[in-house]
Amino acid sequence: MVDLTKSQIKQLRGMAHQLSPLLLIGKNNITETVLAQTNDLLNDHELIKGQLQEGSLLTAKEAAAELAENTGAAVVQTIGHRFVLYRRSRRKDYKNYIQLVRE
Repeated sequence: MVDLTKSQIKQLRGMAHQLSPLLLIGKNNITETVLAQTNDLLNDHELIKGQLQEGSLLTAKEAAAELAENTGAAVVQTIGHRFVLYRRSRRKDYKNYIQLVRE
């Protein structure tokens, strides 16, 4: 998992505010397909917002923690049924890395 400072979390929360949820978790909860999709999204976007659909038995904190643990991401924020994850892209051709503030 990625360790983020308070300043970096604040920066990422601000950036995530305008994002729409890209990752939707339904009644099947977290499956291999959801994990693969999360990895792909993190490689393509670095910062993603997820949302739990009705019927899911998980809370946003549980889902975010499980996804972060299995993908090596950091949980930036959880609010209600939504959560935000961050992980630096592992793609070799990625050019628009998020520049995190240093503390």
